[in-house]
Amino acid sequence: MKTLKDADIGSTVKVVKLHGEGAVKRRIMDMGITKNTDVYIRKVAPLGDPMEVTVRGYELSLRKADAEMIEVM
Repeated sequence: MKTLKDADIGSTVKVVKLHGEGAVKRRIMDMGITKNTDVYIRKVAPLGDPMEVTVRGYELSLRKADAEMIEVM
């Protein structure tokens, strides 16, 4: 299973599944990250947290813990 955290900088990946429970999963979905959405990895902070992505035409910063809950291909 490949997660968003494992994706390479500069690549575009497609969301396969969201893991997590309740409020955490809902918050990720509210940010526009849903199944079959394309996510472009723009850059990652020097220590790996947070990472900046482009989703649905806007830029978004995600914590490493949240990125691990997003399964991609």
